[in-house]
Amino acid sequence: MAEGGRCVPKLKTHSILHDYTVEWSQKLGTGISGPVRPCKKLKTGKSFALKCLPDNPKSQTEVNIHFMCSGHPNVVKVHDVYANDLQFPGDKQAKPFLLMVLEMMEGGELFDRISKQRRFTERKAARYFKKIAEAVRHCHSLNIAHRTLKPENILLADNTEEAELKLSDFGFAKVDDGSLQTPYFTPYYVAPQVLEAHRHQSRLKRGIIPTSKPYTYDKSCDMWSLGVILYIMLCGYPPFYSETPSRQITMEMRRKILSGEFDFPEDEWCHVSDNAKQLVKSLLHVDPTHRLNIDDVMMLTWLEDAPDNELHSPAIIADKQSLEDINLAHSQQLTILRTEQCQLTLKPLDESHNPILRKRKYRECSNDESESIVRKVTTCEMTIQSLRNIIAYCILPPKVDDDESVLNDLVTKAETFQHNTHNRLDTILQQWEWDGAKFVKKIDKAKLAQLLSELVQDLNRGPLVKQTSIEVQNGATELCKT
Repeated sequence: MAEGGRCVPKLKTHSILHDYTVEWSQKLGTGISGPVRPCKKLKTGKSFALKCLPDNPKSQTEVNIHFMCSGHPNVVKVHDVYANDLQFPGDKQAKPFLLMVLEMMEGGELFDRISKQRRFTERKAARYFKKIAEAVRHCHSLNIAHRTLKPENILLADNTEEAELKLSDFGFAKVDDGSLQTPYFTPYYVAPQVLEAHRHQSRLKRGIIPTSKPYTYDKSCDMWSLGVILYIMLCGYPPFYSETPSRQITMEMRRKILSGEFDFPEDEWCHVSDNAKQLVKSLLHVDPTHRLNIDDVMMLTWLEDAPDNELHSPAIIADKQSLEDINLAHSQQLTILRTEQCQLTLKPLDESHNPILRKRKYRECSNDESESIVRKVTTCEMTIQSLRNIIAYCILPPKVDDDESVLNDLVTKAETFQHNTHNRLDTILQQWEWDGAKFVKKIDKAKLAQLLSELVQDLNRGPLVKQTSIEVQNGATELCKT
C-alpha cells in the first residue's frame, strides 16, 4: 500500500487471535519500543515473533519504516500488522496497540553465535560484516538511518552454519531528510556527531545558546556504529569504554569518541590484517565527510579475500559477565594498581590526640566483647573474580608501557585458588613458564585471556570448584591495651 510515495503496511483491524495463537506469558526479548512474544499462525502452524507497540506516532513511524526496509534478505521481515485494543494484567482498561508479526529468528544474536565458535577467523568476520553492510546499504538506499546499530539487533535466521543474518529493531530509525537532531544512542556505538547533537540539546535546555540553529546529523552515524561492531568482532572488546563503573558514558569516554582516540593493542591485533585495521580506521573517522559511506564499504576487496587467520574474540565475547565487569575491574583494580602509590606514614594510635578516637577507645575498652561482622564468600566466587581481573588486564591494556609486576601480582593472587580448579590454572600459566612469582617467557595476553575466559565459563557451568566457605573478618581491631 502506498502513502505519500512510500509503501506502508495495510493495518488489519480484526483480532489477531483469529489468525494467530499468541504466547502472552512468554518473551523472546524486549526491543526499544516493546516486548517480543512468540506466536503461531493458525492455518500453517508456522512460528513467528510478535512485537507489541503502544499505538502512537512514534510506533507508527517504526512500523512504517520497518515495513519499507523489510523487503531485503538481510532485514527481518514484517508479515502482518494489526491494530488491536489489548488489556494486560494490571491495566484498568484496554489500550490501543500496533501488533507487528515478524519472522522468527531462531538463530539468536550474532555475537552469541561467535562466542560458541571454536575457530573464528577474520574471513568469517568479513562474511558476517558483509551481511550487516548489505542490510545497511538497503536502508541507506531508501534514505533511512537505523541509528541503533549494535550486536543485539543483528540476528540469525536459524542455527545452521550458513544461516542468513538480518537486521532488526527499527525503533529509532528515521528518514534522513537532513534534519536528524534527536540524540538517540547506545554509548559503546555512538558516533561523534550524535554526541554533538546531545551536547547541543543540553545547552539549549540550559539556555546557553537559545538563538543557535539546531545541530543536525545524517545517516553516516550508522557507518561509525559499523566500525565499532567490526572492531569488537575482530578483538572481542569495544574501542571506547567507560572508566567509571557506575556510569555508561564518562567525560573521558566522550572525549575519546569526539576526538576518535582509539588504538589497536598489539597482543590482540597482531593477528588482524592491515586491510581490516584500515577499514576500522576509515569507519571510525571523526569527520563524517571523510568517513566511508556504505557504497565505499561494499566495494572493498577485504570483504571477499580476508585472510583465514584465527581471532581470539570468541572467548572474550563468550564471557559476557567478564565484559560487563570490565569497567569495574579495569577502573577499581587495574587503574589503581597502575597508579604510582603515595607513601603514607601512620601515627601510632596511642600517640594520637584525635577526640573521636579517644571516645571510641573508651567505648571499646568498656565492652566485654567487641563486635565483628562475618560474611560468607565461596571460593568459587573468589576464584572467578580473580581470573576476571587478569582477563580485564589482558584485554584492555593501557596506552603506556605495561608494568609486568601488576600482572604478576594478579596471577599470584589467583594462584592461591588454583587447587580449586583441578590444576587447570597451573597448566595454563606454564605455557609461559610461570615460576610462581613471574613469567619467564613473553606472554601472549590475548591467548591468556582466551584460556582464562574458557576456564571461567566452565566454572560458571558446573561444579568444577568445591563450594567451601571462607570466613572473612571485618572490623573488631582492638584499639586499647590493657
